[in-house]
Amino acid sequence: MNKVQLLGEVEDIIRTMPPRDSLTHDSPEVLEWSGRASATMNAIGPFEGSQFFGALSKLAIRSVSNEGTREVQRLLHMARHSLRMATVGPMSAALGAGEVFDYFDEVRKIIETAAVDLFFIDPYIDAEFVSRYLPHAKAGVSVRLLTRKGVEQLTPAAQAYVAQHQAKIAIRTSGAMHDRFVIVDGTAAYQSGASFKDGAKRSPTTLTQITDAFAAVRQQYEDHWAAGQVHM
Repeated sequence: MNKVQLLGEVEDIIRTMPPRDSLTHDSPEVLEWSGRASATMNAIGPFEGSQFFGALSKLAIRSVSNEGTREVQRLLHMARHSLRMATVGPMSAALGAGEVFDYFDEVRKIIETAAVDLFFIDPYIDAEFVSRYLPHAKAGVSVRLLTRKGVEQLTPAAQAYVAQHQAKIAIRTSGAMHDRFVIVDGTAAYQSGASFKDGAKRSPTTLTQITDAFAAVRQQYEDHWAAGQVHM
């Protein structure tokens, strides 16, 4: 496999990762997935393969299984970002006015890569956001929504979604925010030029992966989250 093919394989492995709480089970589905993931990491390099095998080994030991799960996820995301940087570079999409489906589809692809945590930052998140985007998050992925307006409509919609799908959703508000980001598993951040609720409806916009400033962006909004008002 060349690096482009490996990137596609790693991205599909992340998309098809079993729910976090089932990674420690010896079901046929988990064993098939872990075997495929191990083979892919070995194909990237012997060091990466060895690291991944060590992380998988921890899953069978109760005292360190949570650590092993996080390490498995971290190593896969590291491999994905390294391969992406070496082949296509940081993700960037430019959407013209009216290209609402293309915008939605780009956001959907980002959401589907999350294995643990999705953190949306947007001053305007409404009830429609829940039905548009959250069905594309994997089972077991925690969703955090940091916003400023629209909570009166957003919270009931999120509560109904949780009641039906047993999803993990938390909502907080903060006045100290103006930009729009989605942060995936604490390892990647993407900035939207428009609000997620109406990207590309009336004017051109962009979706851009943040690389050099990633650590600063993540810390800034984790601080806003910690200080935010809890609604759900």
